Amino acid sequence: MNEEILTISKNFWKAIEKSDGAVMRAIADPECWFVHIGGNCSLDEEVHFYEDGIFKPTGVTLHDQKLRIFGDTAVVVTDCDYGLLLDGKPTTHHFAVTEIYQKKEESWKLIQFTFTALVY
Repeated sequence: MNEEILTISKNFWKAIEKSDGAVMRAIADPECWFVHIGGNCSLDEEVHFYEDGIFKPTGVTLHDQKLRIFGDTAVVVTDCDYGLLLDGKPTTHHFAVTEIYQKKEESWKLIQFTFTALVY
């Protein structure tokens, strides 16, 4: 089960890096919520940001992932560097991203994705 959840997480990160809204939607629950440095949004809004080029990823480096499971809920904390173009300007941020997955029927679905900027 642990490897299954971490694989799902890594697949979501790959979808972000490729701006692949179809894969993002396949992994996330339709009610999934995203929290960013500057605000928060629904899955539909998040996918729109990537598909319409508002967020243009330039690279994701996963440094570490820690997983804890609480019954039908799994929490993955991903330590990563996330590069993207915002308004045509390259940026890279070091984040701890809290990903919450819930077992729904027979599959794990992403229900919350929260970026926390790290300053070290």
